[in-house]
This record gives sequence, structure tokens and C-alpha cells, in this order.
Amino acid sequence: MQEMLLKSEDFPETFKLLIINTGSTSTKVAIYENESRVMDHVIRYNKEELAPFDSIIDQYDFRKKDILDVMQSKKIDIWELDAVVGRGGFLRPLEGGTYRINEKMLNDLRCAVGTQGTEHHEANLATLIACDIAQELNVPAFTVDPIVVDEYEEIARISGIPDIKRKSLTHALNQKAVGRRAAKELGKKYEDVNLIVIHMGGGITVGAHCKGRMIDINNGLNGDGPFSPERSGGLPVGDLIELCYSGKYTLPQMRKKILGQGGLMAYLGTNDGKEVRRRIAEGDKYAELIYKAMAYQVAKEIGSCATVLYGKVDLICIAGGLAFDELLVSWIKERVNFLAEVRVYPGEDEIRSLAEGTLRVLRGEEKPKEYC
Repeated sequence: MQEMLLKSEDFPETFKLLIINTGSTSTKVAIYENESRVMDHVIRYNKEELAPFDSIIDQYDFRKKDILDVMQSKKIDIWELDAVVGRGGFLRPLEGGTYRINEKMLNDLRCAVGTQGTEHHEANLATLIACDIAQELNVPAFTVDPIVVDEYEEIARISGIPDIKRKSLTHALNQKAVGRRAAKELGKKYEDVNLIVIHMGGGITVGAHCKGRMIDINNGLNGDGPFSPERSGGLPVGDLIELCYSGKYTLPQMRKKILGQGGLMAYLGTNDGKEVRRRIAEGDKYAELIYKAMAYQVAKEIGSCATVLYGKVDLICIAGGLAFDELLVSWIKERVNFLAEVRVYPGEDEIRSLAEGTLRVLRGEEKPKEYC
């Protein structure tokens, strides 16, 4: 694969980027000119359209064609692009940053290395397609802060059983982007501050960011930390073992209880925070108890991260879709205000975060990292 030299004098003052973010039933496509999003489009798929494909990776040609068709329909001249960026997929653990997509990364994505070869994550497609398009245009391809960012200190990996190591599988892209944004607001560099960043969406992750590194964070995917709209979070281990061997549930059913049917779904039958708020407003005390319990567990995890940082916390940042819920945020704030100032960054913008990471490299503010 041809390597691209990334010297600032090789690029024009305005950088034009194609950003690709593949989800399970959608593909988000955007064009950025520097920090300005000049085109934004979501390609949505129904079950019938995806039914012919046995796996995510088999959708490669189908999804790539749709992306190029969107570019053509929007009258985007792809030959004007300076770089193509794909959301980072499941790879081997790596440190945060902007990575040049290389052959080693492509091979590992095709082999589903990050999921032990058992299945492909939808994000894998974005990286593969981004590199293919970039090669055709002879421009560099990048990915930024993939899902597998792992900057744990060694002490954080210890679980209590030697057979099990704690792993970092998290909302790294938004966690890092919010951390950088917050540091800038403080008039400092991300590498000079200590932050606790909370991402609250379908899953919830709470991370301790120490001088530019995410040194500890709960694995929001596989049952760790607070419960969330659809995930169980950490559970009493002994009771979980009893449930697993009770004969009531199969292995896939137990996995579903932890990921997909846990948390709010298990207690209230919905993963929609707005629906829960509606029930609370109508006087549903049980819904209020469960929703408040989720805030309680988030606050406990924030307290844990504060100890990781020796109590030296510059800012607590609450982000993600649930950060729009002022009631939920207020319940968290009232428990953690004593630790540090709390600021709210509602929503998430993975597309913008991918653009920002790439621009830092193209402008020479950061060096691109190599996956190996």
C-alpha cells in the first residue's frame, strides 16, 4: 500500500474531507471543508435490503456503491478530496489518536481480530471502505479513536480472577472528543488536565482522563459499571452465576440480558428516556425509582474515577444523548458537585469528531499514528 507523506506544505489551506460512519442499519456520510460540514446524508436500510447478506462484511460492495451514489447525487467532486476518514472498528487494543489506515489494520479488520474472528462489527466496514476510496483517489485515509482504544494503567487491568482481565471497550471517539473540547474551554491542552467524562446513551461509560490518557473506564459493552437503557452494567457475581446455571436461560439468552435487554429495558420495558420521563410525569413512582437508580450508579462510578485521579479533577463532563435530560443530569450533579465543576455536552457527534482528529493531523498539530 502506497504511503502518503503528510507535510503541511503538501496540502492546501482548506482541507476537504469525506467522513464515513457505518451503523448496523445505516451509513452516515458527510463532507467537511475544514470545520464546516457542507454535506450531511444518512443512508438507511430496512431488514429486507440487508437480508441477502450473511454478515456485515458481505455488505461491503453494496454500501460502498451507495456512498459513491450519494456523492454523485449531491454533485460532490470526489477528486477534490484531501482525505477520507472512516469510523474505527474492532482492532487490537491501541492508544488513542488519529491513525493512518494501513495494510495491517485492513487485514485485522477483514479477519475480525478484535472480536476473536467470530463476527464483524459494523464499524469495520467504514474503515475498509474509506481506505478503498482513498486509494482510488490517491489521498490518505484515516480513522480516529477506534472503539478499542486502551490506555489503561496496568493496575486497572486486574479483575480479581487471573483468568479475566479488565478490558477497555468504550465510546472512545466521543469520550476523547469531549475531553479535548472541555480542556479547550478551560484554556488548557487535553494533555494538561484531569477529567471525568461520562457518555450516556444506549450504553453508559465513565472514564478517568489523566493528562491526555483514558487510564480507567468501565467496559460499557460487556456488563461493567452503571446499568443503562439497554445494558445490565455490573451485577452481583454470585447471583449471576446462580442464574446462569439455573436452567432457565440459554447462553444467548443470558448474553441478551446483559446486552440489549438489560437496564431500563429489563425493569421498564423501554430503552427510551423520553418515555420514562413521561411515565414519571404521570406519577409512576416505580419508573422514577429505576431512573433515579441509574443516575445513582452513574454518580457512584464518577466517584470511583475520582479516586483513580487522586481527587485531582479539573472538570466532570456529561455527554451523550441522555445528557439532554435535565432531570437525570440534576440527579447526578447533586451527588458529585462536591468533587469538581460539572459541565454538560449533550448529544454526540462522531462525524465531527472524526473530522477534527483528521484536521489535527493534516495541519501538523499531531503526527498520524501507525497501527502495528
